[in-house]
Amino acid sequence: MDVTVKTLEGKDAGTLTLADEIFGLEPREDILQRMVRWQLAKRQQGTHQSLGRAEIARTGAKLYKQKGTGRARHGSARAPQFRGGGKAHGPQSRSHAHDLPKKVRALALRHALSAKAKAGGLIVIDDLVAAEAKTKAVAKTFADLGLSNALLIGGAQVDAGFSRSARNLANIDVLPVQGINVYDILRRQTLVLSKAAVEALEERFK
Repeated sequence: MDVTVKTLEGKDAGTLTLADEIFGLEPREDILQRMVRWQLAKRQQGTHQSLGRAEIARTGAKLYKQKGTGRARHGSARAPQFRGGGKAHGPQSRSHAHDLPKKVRALALRHALSAKAKAGGLIVIDDLVAAEAKTKAVAKTFADLGLSNALLIGGAQVDAGFSRSARNLANIDVLPVQGINVYDILRRQTLVLSKAAVEALEERFK
C-alpha cells in the first residue's frame, strides 16, 4: 500500500509503502469494541463508595424494648431502613479492569490502523517539527492541511516546541509512538503519522 508523504507545509515529500499486515487488514468491529471497552474500564477510577451499617457512627443500642409497645421489632438504628442508617448493597471501591489477551490488544491496534487507512483518514508527514513554535502558527498549518480533529503520532521523542504549540488546540492530540492506542485513534477523525512512527510500528509488529 503506497501513500504520499507530505510536509507540514503541505508539499509532497515522496511516497512510502505501508505494510499490508498492519495497514491493509479488513477491520473487525468486534475486536475494536473489546479493546475500547478494556481501555475505558482500566482507566475508570472505581472510587465510588457508600457507608454500610457497620461503618455508620451511630449507637448500636436497641431502640426500644422488644415487646409491649405495639410497634415493629427493631434493633440497631444503623439499619438501612432508618434515616441516617447505612446503605444496603451500596457501591464499594473496586477496580473495573478486566483481562484481555496481549495478542488481541496487538491485533486491535493493527485493525484500528487499517480502519483509518481504509476510510482515507490516514496521513503520513515527513517530520513533526514546527518551524515556528507558536500555537497560532501551528493552528494555521493544521488549517492548511485540513486538520480540525486529529491525532498526531511522532517518533520516540516528539519535538517539544511542536508539542507545546499544539497542546492548547481543541480536538488535536499529539503523542509519541509509544503512546499510540486504539481509543485515541478511533475518537479522532484523522490519524497523522510521522515517518519515524511508521518505521517504529512496522518494527514493532515485524
